[in-house]
Amino acid sequence: MLTTPEPCLDDPSSPLCAADVARGVTRLLLRHDLVAMAEVPLEGGRRVDLMAIDGRGQITIVEIKVSRADLLGDGKWQDYLPHCDRFFWAVPAGFDHAPIAGDAFLPERTGLIVADRYDAAVVREARTDPMNTHARKKCTLAFARRAARRLVALADPEAAQAW
Repeated sequence: MLTTPEPCLDDPSSPLCAADVARGVTRLLLRHDLVAMAEVPLEGGRRVDLMAIDGRGQITIVEIKVSRADLLGDGKWQDYLPHCDRFFWAVPAGFDHAPIAGDAFLPERTGLIVADRYDAAVVREARTDPMNTHARKKCTLAFARRAARRLVALADPEAAQAW
C-alpha cells in the first residue's frame, strides 16, 4: 500500500528522495519480470534513472522526479525515447503529477508510476513503441556489459578500477 511521502532512508529529516522512489519502482518492476538497473549511461552522454529489461528483451526506461522544479526543468527526457520500448515517469506518493498529464510530457506515449520506498503502482500504463533492431541490440549489449561490470566491482573492487 502506498503511503504519503516519508523521509529519505539516508536522511530522516529530508523528504522522500529519488533513491526511495527507485527502490519502490524496482520492486514493482521485479514483480512484472523486469530487472532494473539504476543510473544507466546512454550514448551521447545522457543517463537514465532506471533502465529495465524483460524476458523478451523489451527495454523500459523510468525517469524519477521528486520535485516540481526538476520535472518542469527537464528538457532532455525525450532523448531517452529511442533507447526504450516503454517510458515511465515515477514520482513519490503525494506528488502533484498533474503536469505529467500535459501535452509537453506526451501522456499518449509515457506512463506514470507512483512510488514510495516499499512499493509502487502504475497509474497510467506506457504505450509500447518498439525500438528498431539496431538500437535494441546496442542497448541490450550495453545493459548486459554494465551489469557485469557492476558485479565485478562488487566482487573485486580493485579489478573494476582497472577498467
